[in-house]
Amino acid sequence: MLSPRVQQAMNDQLQVELQSAYVYLGMAAYCETVSLGGFAQWLHKQAEEEYGHAMRFYTFVNDRQGKVELKTLDAAPSDYPSALAVFEKALEHERSVTAAIDKLYELVHDEKDFASQAWLDWFATEQVEEEKTVGTIVDQLKMIGDRGEALFMLDKEMANRARTGV
Repeated sequence: MLSPRVQQAMNDQLQVELQSAYVYLGMAAYCETVSLGGFAQWLHKQAEEEYGHAMRFYTFVNDRQGKVELKTLDAAPSDYPSALAVFEKALEHERSVTAAIDKLYELVHDEKDFASQAWLDWFATEQVEEEKTVGTIVDQLKMIGDRGEALFMLDKEMANRARTGV
């Protein structure tokens, strides 16, 4: 059973994960408007993955006899100056999600909720991968600069992202 503090924090993280899906959907919408279909596809799949993360929280709260509370989502931006700006914002966003997971991890540790702590290990590891992946894309976009042909090639590569198994 979840303590009231942990239940609230898990519901807060559920909202963070749903908001992440919404943010990535907004980024995908931008990429579609500027004919970067590969980037849009990658971002759509990222949104699906984030939704999957949210559902893990939803299920876990229920499994621990907690009460799921769905909270309001903020509007997601869908206008950016460039693909680089999209992925810089995505990296900033992933770092904020990592901070939220770290805060939740600290809380369950302090509450001595060892089941939740063990369950959160997956998310802590996942965030390392998320930041690394998006950081690599940012680095590649910085290397490309204004070279359209290189952006086109990276866009084609981004379309090859496999479906997530969340």
